[in-house]
Amino acid sequence: MNLSEKAAYIKGLMDGMELDTSKKEGKILAAMQELLAEMAGTVETLEGDVDQVYEELDAIDEDMDDIEEVLFADDEDEEDEDEEEDLHDLYDYELTCPKCGTVTAVDEETLMNEQICCPECGADFDIHFEDEEEATEE
Repeated sequence: MNLSEKAAYIKGLMDGMELDTSKKEGKILAAMQELLAEMAGTVETLEGDVDQVYEELDAIDEDMDDIEEVLFADDEDEEDEDEEEDLHDLYDYELTCPKCGTVTAVDEETLMNEQICCPECGADFDIHFEDEEEATEE
């Protein structure tokens, strides 16, 4: 039951009581019932307006997302490149996963663990260091 229906129900109850609206008590109750009905109508109107505003706001938000994507797409690419450069400065070595071929940059401490887990496929692989003599023989 919405507010207008509840206000109408109360009016029906009051009408059933056959209150004398010429007396003070009857006048007060009749005025309260009219006020209640008017307030119920106003609240329902406001609820409809608020729903409409939310729908329009959602549409504007979606449009803004599209505009931001168009305007700032190039900036995000530049930021990603800058972040990649910063990451390469932190890491000294690049390793290639023997299972999936993903190249991973690692620092010296990680490299010394001698076992690496590929961030892409999750495969564990060992690091084998060549002696300088073995490297020159090849």
